[in-house]
Amino acid sequence: MFSESIALNSNIELQRKEGIKQFLTFIMAEEEYGVDILTVQEIRSWEDITALPNAPEYVKGVINLRGTIVPIIDLRLRFGLPTIAYGPLTVVIIVKVEFEQESKVMGITVDAVADVYSIAEQDAKAVPSLTQTNESEYVAGLVNVGEKMVALIDLPATMDI
Repeated sequence: MFSESIALNSNIELQRKEGIKQFLTFIMAEEEYGVDILTVQEIRSWEDITALPNAPEYVKGVINLRGTIVPIIDLRLRFGLPTIAYGPLTVVIIVKVEFEQESKVMGITVDAVADVYSIAEQDAKAVPSLTQTNESEYVAGLVNVGEKMVALIDLPATMDI
C-alpha cells in the first residue's frame, strides 16, 4: 500500500513536469466538461440541501460536509442551460477552488460523471471569440478527446459568486 502511494505521487509529479494534467469529466446537456482532478475532493450523490434566502438562482443552498458548510452551485443554471429534475445519476462534485486571496470548498451539481482523461496542456485550444462580449468566460480551453470535444472549466471564474 505504501509503495503504491509513492508510485502514484511520483506519477502525478512526472505528469506535471511533462505538462500533462488529469481532468475529471462530466456531462451536462449532452456535452462533456472537465475540471482539473487535483481540485476534486470527492463525488457525492444528490442529497437534500439547506436553501439560502436571497442567494442567486444558481446557488441551490448549502450542505454540512463533516463540519464544513459547503455552498452548492447548479452548474446548468450557472451556464444558462435549461434546468432538469435531479435524478439518480445527478452528482455533486466537491471541489477546492483557489482564488487570488483564498481557497474555498464548493460543490457543483452535474448530470453525471463521465471519465478521467490525461491531457497535455499544449493540446488545449483557446475558445474562439464569437462576439465582443466574453460569453465563454467560464471555459479555460477546449480539447479533442477521440471523436468528441471537451470544454475545460475555469473554476475560479465559474465559482466566483
